[in-house]
Amino acid sequence: MQLYPFSALLGRMKYIHRWSLMRAARTESLAEHTAETAQLAHLLCLIARRITGAQVRPKTVAVAALYHDAPEILTGDLPTPVKYRSQAMREAYDTLEAESIVTLRAALPGPLEEELAPYLSGGLLTEKERQLLKAADRLSALIKCMEEAQNGSREFSAALAQQKAALAAMGCAEADYFVEHLLPCYEKNLDELTRLALR
Repeated sequence: MQLYPFSALLGRMKYIHRWSLMRAARTESLAEHTAETAQLAHLLCLIARRITGAQVRPKTVAVAALYHDAPEILTGDLPTPVKYRSQAMREAYDTLEAESIVTLRAALPGPLEEELAPYLSGGLLTEKERQLLKAADRLSALIKCMEEAQNGSREFSAALAQQKAALAAMGCAEADYFVEHLLPCYEKNLDELTRLALR
């Protein structure tokens, strides 16, 4: 009997911790980040379709977001300051990530590999959809930094400023809309959020 470990490998996302160079008030797993990024990507796509008028596929982007960090199951989460430290580091990581995708594809039954491969690579997304997925990824990181700051951690101060600047520099109208209209709510407690929702 042939066994295919793809799904079991994805299940290991919950064991991979993000922000490994930082002292966090609460550890965040890759699984948490992935779920949040998929939700945010879907929402950004709806903003694109209904508010900014961009033609995108919310469901396709949300599914791509579910797989966007799948290579990290095999590589671990390489911290941003390390990953982008130099062009050589970035190229080495890109090579490692590509090899991880090959391994993940090999872990699938043949009939499923063809269908899932474009989600693993992000190759089925348009340029605008890739921008929205990247913005969702950055928003997830920004939200984590905000939460840490609210919990009194100064450890994330520089990362918070960097994430805000990187998101603004993307020139993504949908992310800008989110930052203006939805992001401030992340600083509110449950009672305040409930009152806002019911007004």
